[in-house]
Amino acid sequence: MFILDSYALAVVFCIITMLCWGSWANTQKMVAGTWRFELYYWDYAAGILIFSIISALTLGSSGDVGRGFMADLAQADASNLWSAFIGGAVFNLSNILVVAAISIAGMAVAFPVGIGLALVLGVIVNYMAEPAGDATLLFLGTALIAVAIVVDAMAYKRLPGQKGVSNKALILAVVGGILMGFFYRFVAASMSIDFVNPEVGKLTPYTAVVLFSLGLFVSNFILNTILMKRPFVGDPVGFKDYFAGSGKAHLAGLLGGIIWNIGMSFSIIASGKAGFAISYGLGQGATMVASIWGVFIWKEFQGAPPGTNKLVGIMFAAFVIGLSLIVYARIA
Repeated sequence: MFILDSYALAVVFCIITMLCWGSWANTQKMVAGTWRFELYYWDYAAGILIFSIISALTLGSSGDVGRGFMADLAQADASNLWSAFIGGAVFNLSNILVVAAISIAGMAVAFPVGIGLALVLGVIVNYMAEPAGDATLLFLGTALIAVAIVVDAMAYKRLPGQKGVSNKALILAVVGGILMGFFYRFVAASMSIDFVNPEVGKLTPYTAVVLFSLGLFVSNFILNTILMKRPFVGDPVGFKDYFAGSGKAHLAGLLGGIIWNIGMSFSIIASGKAGFAISYGLGQGATMVASIWGVFIWKEFQGAPPGTNKLVGIMFAAFVIGLSLIVYARIA
C-alpha cells in the first residue's frame, strides 16, 4: 500500500487535508438556494463511501509495503472494525449538526466555532492517547485556535439581523464541534501505529477509512431520516423531494463527499509520520480556509458594523500562529 516516508511530506498531506476539509462545504453553498441540505447530505455521504472504496482498491492495494486492503480486512479483529465504524457514526452526527449551522449562519461562523472546537478537543484526546511532538508548543497552538473561535463568535454576534437565528446556529455548531472532537480517536484506536509492519488484528489506514465511511453512510439512514422529518429550519422534506432533484444538485453532494474524504484519507495516511494529534490538528485548520471562503467569496460579513473587520483579522492571525506552532511541535 502507499505510505509516506517523511514528516515534511506528511505536513504537505495535512495541508491538502486542510484545504479539502475547509472547501467541501462550498458545494453545499452553491446549491443551498434550491436544494435543502438534508437532501444534499445523502449524496455527500455516498461520495465519502465511494471514494474510500476506490482509494482502498487502488492506493491501499498496491506496492510492496504494509498490508493490502482485502488481506487487511480479512485479518482484522471485530473490535477494531467496530471502532472505525462507530467513528463514522459519531462523525456523521456531529457533521450533520455543523452543516445545519452552516445552512443557518454561513461558513465563516459555523466552521470556526464548530470545527475549531473539534480541533481543540481532538488534539487533546489524541495526544493523551498517543503522545507525539512537543506538548508545550502543541497545546499553545491549540489555545490560540480557541482564542480564534471566541473572537469569531464575537464578530458574528455583531452582524445585523442575526439575533433570531444566531443562538440556534451557535448551539448547533458547539454541540457538533464537541462530538467531532472524539470521532478521530475511534478511527485511530482501530489502526496499527506501524504502517510498514502493521500489528496483527489492527487496521491499515485505507481499511480504517472504509469502515469509517461505512459507519457514516449506514448511520445516515437513521440520523438524516429523522432530520428530514424534523428539520432545524424549514418544512419537513421526504424522499420524493430527493429523487426529484436535478443532476447538478446530486453531483454537488457527491463532489462534496469526495472532496471531504480526500482530506480524511490524507490525514490518516499522514498520521503515520506526524502522529494522530498533529495530523488531526493541522487538518482542522480547515476552519481558517472555510473562513476565507466565507469572508472573501461569500461575503458573509458584508454589512457588519465598524470594528468587525478588526475582530476577523485577529481571528485569522490567531489561527495562522496557532497552526504554525502545531506544525513546529513535531520538529522542535
